[in-house]
Amino acid sequence: MQGYLVIFFTQQNRQHHGHMLGDWLIKLAKELGLRGATLSAGIEGFGHIGKLHSACFFELADQPIEVRLAVTADECNRLFARLEQEDIALFYIKTPIELGFAGKQAVPSGNSAEPRTDQE
Repeated sequence: MQGYLVIFFTQQNRQHHGHMLGDWLIKLAKELGLRGATLSAGIEGFGHIGKLHSACFFELADQPIEVRLAVTADECNRLFARLEQEDIALFYIKTPIELGFAGKQAVPSGNSAEPRTDQE
């Protein structure tokens, strides 16, 4: 199945609707019924204006955060339509990918977008 890998970049200290922005994105993905999302914390990075962001021993507020989603074209359109309604500015990368499942329990019909639920 064809789709997109969407990666959002933010910092631990950014808030939206009273939640950390990364957590809010995960919640939004669930509300939209997307296939999944992963929140990852980085050690260090810098943004578009060159400011260094890092996780320090005493302070994690400036820690870089990524939220990754592998989505279909329809899911991607719904996600970005919803984000356009929010009062935020959020940097992202969106790249075309192939997504699916591999292994004995993957759907044998060639549609590997959903795993098999029966046990052999």
